[in-house]
Amino acid sequence: MQLKHLRTLLSPQDGAAKVTCMAWSQNNAKFAVCAVDRVVLLYDEHGERRDKFSTKPADMKYGRKSYMVKGMAFSPDSTKIAIGQTDNIIYVYKIGEDWGDKKVICNKFIQTSAVTCLQWPAEYIIVFGLAEGKVRLANTKTNKSSTIYGTDSYVVSLTTNCSGKGILSGHADGTIVRYFFDDEGSGESQGKLVNHPCPPYALAWATNSIVAAGCDRRIVAYGKEGHVLQTFDYSRDPQEREFTTAAASPGGQSVVLGSYDRLRVLNWSPRRSIWEEAKPKEIANLYTITALAWKRDGSRLCAGTLCGGVEQFDCCLRRSIYKNKFELTYVGPSQVIVKNLSSGTRVVLKSHYGYEVEEVKILGKERYLVAHTSDTLLLGDLNTNRLSEVAWQGSGGNEKYFFENENVCMIFNAGELTLVEYGSNDTLGSVRTEFMNPHLISVRINERRQRGTEDNKRLAYLVDIKTIAIVDLIGGYNIGTISHESRVDWLELNETGHKLLFRDRKLRWVPGSDVLVAQNRNNLCVWYNIEAPERVTMSSIRGDVVGLERGGGKTEVMVTEGVTTVAYTLDEGLIEFGTAIDDGNYTRAAAFLETLEMTPETEAMWKTLSKLSLEARQLHIAERCFSALGHVAKARFLRETNEIADQVSREYGGEGTDFYQVRARLAMLEKNYKLAEMIFLEQNAVEEAMDMYQELHRWDECIAVAEAKGHPALEKLRQGYYQWLMDTQQEERAGELQESQGDRLAAISLYLKAGLPAKAARLVLTREELLATTELVEHITAALIKSELYERAGDLFEKIRNPQRALECYCKGNAFMKAVELARLAFPVEVVRLEEAWGDHLVQQKQLDAAINHYIEARCSIKAIEAALGARQWKKAIYILDLQDQNTASKYYPRVAQHYASLQEYEIAEELYTKGDRTKDAIDMYTQAGRWEQAHKLAMKCMRPEDVSVLYITQAQEMEKQGKYREAERLYVTVEEPDLAITMFKKHKLYDDMIRLVGKHHPDLLSDTHLHLGKELEAEGRLQEAEYHYLEAQEWKATVNMYRSNGLWEEAYRVAKAHGGANAHKHVAYLWAKSLGGEAAVRLLSKLGLLEAALDHAADNCSFEFAFELSRLALKHKTPEIHLRYAMYLEDEGKFEEAEAEFIRAGKPKEAVLMFVHNQDWEAAQRVAEAHDPDSVAEVLVGQARGALEEKDFQKAEGLLLRAQRPGLALNYYKEAGLWSDALRICKDYVPGQLEALQEEYEREAAKKGARGMEGLVEQARQWEQAGEYSRAVDCYLKVRDAGSSSLVEKCWMKAAELSIKFLPPQRSLEVVRAVGPQLIGIGKHSAAAELYLNLDLVKEAIDAFIEGEEWNKAKRVAKELDPRYEDYVDQHYKEFLKNQGKVDSLVGVDVVAALDLYVEQGQWDKCIETATKQNYKILHKYVALYATHLIREGGCAQALALYVQHGAPANPQNFNIYRRIFTDMVSSPGTNSAEAYHNWADLRDVLFNLCENLVKSSEANSPAHEEFETMLLIAHYYATRSAAQSIKQLETVAARLSVSLLRHTQLLPADKAFYEAGIAAKAVGWENMAFIFLNRFLDLTDAIEEGTLDALDHSDFQDTDIPFEVPLPAKQHVPEAQREEVRDWVLTISMDQRLEQVLPRDERGAYEASLVAASTGVRALPCLITGYPILRNKIEFKRPGKAANKDNWNKFLMAIKTSHSPVCQDVLKFISQWCGGLPSTSFSFQ
Repeated sequence: MQLKHLRTLLSPQDGAAKVTCMAWSQNNAKFAVCAVDRVVLLYDEHGERRDKFSTKPADMKYGRKSYMVKGMAFSPDSTKIAIGQTDNIIYVYKIGEDWGDKKVICNKFIQTSAVTCLQWPAEYIIVFGLAEGKVRLANTKTNKSSTIYGTDSYVVSLTTNCSGKGILSGHADGTIVRYFFDDEGSGESQGKLVNHPCPPYALAWATNSIVAAGCDRRIVAYGKEGHVLQTFDYSRDPQEREFTTAAASPGGQSVVLGSYDRLRVLNWSPRRSIWEEAKPKEIANLYTITALAWKRDGSRLCAGTLCGGVEQFDCCLRRSIYKNKFELTYVGPSQVIVKNLSSGTRVVLKSHYGYEVEEVKILGKERYLVAHTSDTLLLGDLNTNRLSEVAWQGSGGNEKYFFENENVCMIFNAGELTLVEYGSNDTLGSVRTEFMNPHLISVRINERRQRGTEDNKRLAYLVDIKTIAIVDLIGGYNIGTISHESRVDWLELNETGHKLLFRDRKLRWVPGSDVLVAQNRNNLCVWYNIEAPERVTMSSIRGDVVGLERGGGKTEVMVTEGVTTVAYTLDEGLIEFGTAIDDGNYTRAAAFLETLEMTPETEAMWKTLSKLSLEARQLHIAERCFSALGHVAKARFLRETNEIADQVSREYGGEGTDFYQVRARLAMLEKNYKLAEMIFLEQNAVEEAMDMYQELHRWDECIAVAEAKGHPALEKLRQGYYQWLMDTQQEERAGELQESQGDRLAAISLYLKAGLPAKAARLVLTREELLATTELVEHITAALIKSELYERAGDLFEKIRNPQRALECYCKGNAFMKAVELARLAFPVEVVRLEEAWGDHLVQQKQLDAAINHYIEARCSIKAIEAALGARQWKKAIYILDLQDQNTASKYYPRVAQHYASLQEYEIAEELYTKGDRTKDAIDMYTQAGRWEQAHKLAMKCMRPEDVSVLYITQAQEMEKQGKYREAERLYVTVEEPDLAITMFKKHKLYDDMIRLVGKHHPDLLSDTHLHLGKELEAEGRLQEAEYHYLEAQEWKATVNMYRSNGLWEEAYRVAKAHGGANAHKHVAYLWAKSLGGEAAVRLLSKLGLLEAALDHAADNCSFEFAFELSRLALKHKTPEIHLRYAMYLEDEGKFEEAEAEFIRAGKPKEAVLMFVHNQDWEAAQRVAEAHDPDSVAEVLVGQARGALEEKDFQKAEGLLLRAQRPGLALNYYKEAGLWSDALRICKDYVPGQLEALQEEYEREAAKKGARGMEGLVEQARQWEQAGEYSRAVDCYLKVRDAGSSSLVEKCWMKAAELSIKFLPPQRSLEVVRAVGPQLIGIGKHSAAAELYLNLDLVKEAIDAFIEGEEWNKAKRVAKELDPRYEDYVDQHYKEFLKNQGKVDSLVGVDVVAALDLYVEQGQWDKCIETATKQNYKILHKYVALYATHLIREGGCAQALALYVQHGAPANPQNFNIYRRIFTDMVSSPGTNSAEAYHNWADLRDVLFNLCENLVKSSEANSPAHEEFETMLLIAHYYATRSAAQSIKQLETVAARLSVSLLRHTQLLPADKAFYEAGIAAKAVGWENMAFIFLNRFLDLTDAIEEGTLDALDHSDFQDTDIPFEVPLPAKQHVPEAQREEVRDWVLTISMDQRLEQVLPRDERGAYEASLVAASTGVRALPCLITGYPILRNKIEFKRPGKAANKDNWNKFLMAIKTSHSPVCQDVLKFISQWCGGLPSTSFSFQ
């Protein structure tokens, strides 16, 4: 984004006059500025000052200058401004919508400290910061303020996010705090977010990060959770000063920060996800920028300065003009301002998700915006300023947009229709449809508001060409689908979306109503009530309907009648009522009905209106409706209700219908008495509720109300109610009343009196004490039995434990379930009988399916089967039948089978027939169903084949008689008698069917059958049918002949042309023409375009008379051709003289000559040639010559050819005959120019013939030699190649060389020798080749020949004698030869280094080292190093060490890595922590000692490498001494101390192994504290190795020690899993006991006892040579400086040697003696 200065809104003053705050209104129309003068200046969007007003102090007694305005913000509706002041108050001024409106303070919020900053993010909510550190909220609706959160630090800045749902405050202590009113699902945290290094006066909340800056001259961008994303540091820039203010663009993708004379711009790069700095805007003498305000559409930025100036800048990424009508200003990657250049209106198009807007288009009559981002689609209506952004995955720009509907954009893409409502950021819906014509889609979005319906959004579209689907777009469900029998070409929902109109003709809705108009030919059809489509009003018209117009209280249909347009007026009243009802305007509807007479239609309208007006509480209208309908009671009741409502309205104002009595009465009118009661009781009108119920004689509800409210007249009410019941003989209700009051005996008595013994029984059953009253029970049971309530009597008998009577009653009352349950307990024997009786009862009740199971339980199988069959439970019947014996079941199977046969489930039916032994029925079933194959299959199983055949053939013959040929055919085929079917079809002349069967059953006879039928039909004269069969038999010729014989040439021609290939029709046309002859033939052939073809055909068929006739009549130019063809014919016939005459007539005398030549009639040939074609004479001679050649008369042939001047032919004939000498002679005499080529050809031929050919070449060469043609002779000799005789070849080559040396020029002889030499070498004649080379002084070539022949001595001699320069050359090749041959032993004598390299290549390392040992020290150690490297790669570290033990370790820098690797591999090896490993450690120690001694004498002395190897030597010494000490029990503590001392070298050792060994050693000698700490560290290290990082290690245990913290992470675990688990268990056990103090032991220095450095003093002690521990006292010093031992440890070690005579300990002592320059005097002798 770039800033471009537009104008100065407020000129700066000479001194300080700081602009304290500025703000843009939300609607972009107003801009406010306030400076130190506390006056608010108001500007319009073009920068013109339009208004101003002064602010006022909180208290006038302090004066007008007692405060500063620190914060200012517009309300979201842009009609108010909030002003925050330092005198502890916020004022809200109402400034109005227009310029010059009176400014009124509408809210004020007094605070406890100065307001420092202020924002107005949402309606009614002002957020502000105070000097005391609180961030508070002021609610303009309630006029109250509250604290959001408090801090102890002055609020220096306050900002909101792009949506205004979150705030960010900056404080003087650098704290930045975030708070959300709604986190919009982001899940970001609230509270303290960042501690900025300085007070963040410049604070901005962008889309992807928070930008803060202040007096440290650094800009820091923080992530969403407070981590630093980027820092822009200007602290070293002398031109930059502190940052004072910042503002984020409304889109959140740019931030501008103000400092001194400068605006810095940061732009967010979505692709790189970082802030990029644009070029800063520098303006000299601007001074400090104190305030920034960004216009809400992002197009303008205003900056206020210390001197009171306000500058306005244009903010723009780029601008473009669209179609010369719109200006597109990209103010950010995600925000574009679209301006109409003609009207000046502007629309801000913005991606709410921050995506970059890629392309903007203006479509749909330049009203609608369409723009794409990477993930969304932006749409907008420029007229209404409604914008939408919906998720949209790009489809390569293949979308089609339809803007026919003003509320919805329809997008069609890949068979899917998506609807987007302008102003909504969610897709309204999407459906699959292929029909994208806007006339086939109808969308209605809240177009006609209806009472009780908030949102109404519906879509109708075509699923297929005949099916319409209607979708509710709010719920996203399908309301329904409509199928139509013909194609739908137009559809439309009405404005409420409740009715659908579709057509295959022309229809339309009347605007603003549900009235439908259509045209049917000359009739205008109007449906005033679409609910009754059969009631249509029709009027005749004389034209076509072209439109509908509604207005001025009338609706007109416009019809074109000829050239004029006529208006037909519709019944506005009928339209009006429906529309008024739909729109809920009942007054209008009533007024309309008043004008109509009472008819059934009008009565229905009054009823509808009465119902709707009651629902809408328009009671006066309802009263009028009921009056009109004659419902007097309802009308009177509503009159009274209306009087109450009117009185209340007069007394108290407002809607009288809300009064409780009115609401209660309406509830009563709807018979909702409970609601009326609730309304009365809510108002504590108990008496009114009771009166209502008493008036309605609803005593129960009345008493319930009295009870609930504790009414004093309760008892009186009850008595009155009881008496009323008794008076009205309602004993049942009286009984219920007594029961409810607890008087059960009285209740029972009343129930019995009322003839309700069942109620009495129910009451008795619930009370045990009543059951004990035998007389009462008997009285009740008698009454029950009398009333035939047997089941209830049974219950009572069962309760008084009289099961016999109970069972009888249950049976009588058909309560079989209870009877069976009782019988199971009391009379088990009766259960089966009862189940059967239950089944019988159910059968009587026609509940057959229920009876089945009871019959099964009663084991009445027959009854169960009958019931199953009766209930049509076929599967259950089959199941039961399968369980019965064959005799029982066989009767029923056919009945079930008949059912399945009727369902055409023939397989099941067949199975059932078979089970019932009724196979014949199954066969009949299949036969009737026409399923002959199955019938046959079944018949074959149960009948003899011959019987089956007889049956089927008889049946087929019967079918044939009835004319059912297809059925007969199927029967014949089923019994494999297709021939009978074929005969049948033939007999009845049904040839197509006959052919079909022949093709199916006798395909080999199909052609013959066709042919036979063709002949029959031809004989019958049915030529067309015969043609079909002939052609099917592929006998087109027969068809042609048939038509020819019948004189139907045209038909013959047609068939031949269609079926006879390329030339058949021509032949037929020819025959046709020939039959006509003369002029008629010419006309026919011309018509068919076959004249020339017929002529050719006549000639081809030797009909020359006809041919001459055709050419004479029509094609004269073809006559010579016919003569020619006739001549050829005569020639073939042997009539040569006649042929000669015809050839001459045809103008082709040459053909006559050739004819005679062919027949070897040379005289005649010569005669005709000389007379008619002199050019052919030569050819005659050549022909004669050819004859002579065939007779081998070469002399005669040569003479003839030379006469014919054809020496070339003679040459060719000699070549063909192999007479090369004659050929060469002719060539030399007559064609000398071809001699060279002929010679070469001859040589090639000779080469092809092999030995014979070579001999010819040699012979030729000798001839050339004798003729003195030496050059040709040499060429010939050189062309001789090996043909099985190498001696011949060698002789020829040598001869060629000899001749060239003797007779040819030096240059030529050199070429020959150079050509011959390699050939000789190729056949192994190296010496001969070398001698040739030497003849011409070609020394190098001679030497190469000897070398190739491996004649090394000759090569050396030639080099030595003739050219000593080549001696080294020979030696070099000799070495190469020995190397390649692997003759290393011979090579040693020649080149020892090459030999050693060969040993290395062959892997003969021992031989290599043995040989190298005999050479100098340098060579030896080169190959030792190579061998060591090889061994290390192969994992043989020990062998590599042994190599250096044997040969010493030189101080070569190139070997250092080998030594390091040997050391690393040794210290990492498993199993080295033991006495047995001593010799390995001793070897390593000795090698390193040897290396260090050599380093001292070398140039590497005192280098870092030298120091490193000295350290390695010390470590190796500790390891060796530890292994030695491990072999003696009394040196156990020495070994442990050495393990502990090695920890200070963990930068060179595997840390986990070192701590493990130290821990185990400490544990073994009882130092549990140290063991616990070391092993705990070991476990931490193993975890770190698993995780791959040491970051998590805690070093607190090793503070103030020389154990290093920074150590390399081991690449792998050095301790096996089992041992790690043991350590883990031990450490866990110790830590659970808590008996150890986790502290390393300390010595008198107060330092860790094994540390060489005292932490308090920094003094470093010497390590003991025996233990590695620091020597603090009793020091024994050695001759070598820096080497010492602790006396006690030294003596202990010596004592152990004396007592154990351990050779390894003695070896340690011996090494110390070497290393330290001798032992101290206290030592003892080894002897």
